[in-house]
Amino acid sequence: MQISLILMEEIAKLFLIMFMGYALVKTKLLRVQDSKVVSVILVYLVIPCMIVHAFQIDDSPQVRTGLLFAFAAAAAVHVLFLLFTAILRKPCRLSTIEQLTVIYTNAGILVVPLIQALLGQQYVVYSCGFLVVQLVLIWTHCRSKLTADNGIQWKKILWNINVISIFIGAVLFLCHITLPSVIDDTIQMTGDMVGPMGMLLAGMVIADIPLKQVFTVWGNYKTVLLRLLVYPLLLLVLFRVMHVTGMVADGKNILLTVFLACITPACATVTSMAQLYDKDAAKSSILYVLTTICSIVTMPIMIGLYCAWL
Repeated sequence: MQISLILMEEIAKLFLIMFMGYALVKTKLLRVQDSKVVSVILVYLVIPCMIVHAFQIDDSPQVRTGLLFAFAAAAAVHVLFLLFTAILRKPCRLSTIEQLTVIYTNAGILVVPLIQALLGQQYVVYSCGFLVVQLVLIWTHCRSKLTADNGIQWKKILWNINVISIFIGAVLFLCHITLPSVIDDTIQMTGDMVGPMGMLLAGMVIADIPLKQVFTVWGNYKTVLLRLLVYPLLLLVLFRVMHVTGMVADGKNILLTVFLACITPACATVTSMAQLYDKDAAKSSILYVLTTICSIVTMPIMIGLYCAWL
C-alpha cells in the first residue's frame, strides 16, 4: 500500500506539470507547434543523458544477471502483448491504431522518474531492456502495420539515439569506466529532466485536441481498458502462476521496472508514426490523451496489486 501511495504522489506531480504545459498553450504563451522544439531536446539530449548515467553503477554478477533478466522479461512481455492482441483483434473489433495503442507504451517518458522515486537511481538501468525491445518492435512490427511493408529498417534501429546511448553506457559499464564527477553530475542533472519535460510535452500536445471529443466517444474506452487494465492484469496473473520473481536475486524489484513500463499510457511514437504515414493520426492522438489522463488512476491500482500478489 505504501509504495502505491508513493507512486500516486509522484504521478500527481508529473501530471500537474502536464497541465502546466496545457495551460501554456491555452493561454497562447506557446503554440502547439513549439512542442516540436521540446520534443527534440527531450529525445536527442535529455533521454540519452538519462540512459548513459543509468549505466554509471558498480559492475557485479548480480547486476549483469538482473540486466539479462530484465531484457528477457521485456521480450516475453512484448510477445504476450502481440499474442493477446492477435487473439482479441476480431472479437473486440480493434482497428490497426487501436491494436498498436494496446501493445506499445509510453515507457520512455514516464518509467524512469517513477523508478527513481519508488526504487532508487540504481534500478533505472534495468529499464533499458524494455526500451530496446520496444524500439526494435516499433521499427519492425509497428511500422509494417502502418505501411504494409514487412521490411526491417536496420538503419532506423541501429542509428536511433536511444540505442547509441545504451551502447555507450554499456561499454562504459562493462569496461568499468567511471566518468569524472563534473561530467557525470552534468549528465545526471540533464537526464533528471526526462519526467518533467516529457509531461510538459504531453500537456502541450493535449492542448490541441478538444477534450469533449476525447471523453464523449465511448468506443475509445475499450482501448483504454485493454491498455491500462486488462493487459496489466493478465501479466500479473502469469507472473504469479509462473513465480517469475523468484528466478533471480531481487527479482521482484527488477520485474517491477518492467511492469511499470507495461502499465504506462499509449506510446507517443505511435502517434508520430501515424502522422508520418497518414494513418488516422487523429484517432491515435485521442487515445494517447485519454490513456494518459486515465493512467493517473490506473497506475497506482496496478502497482498496489503487484505488491499484494507477488
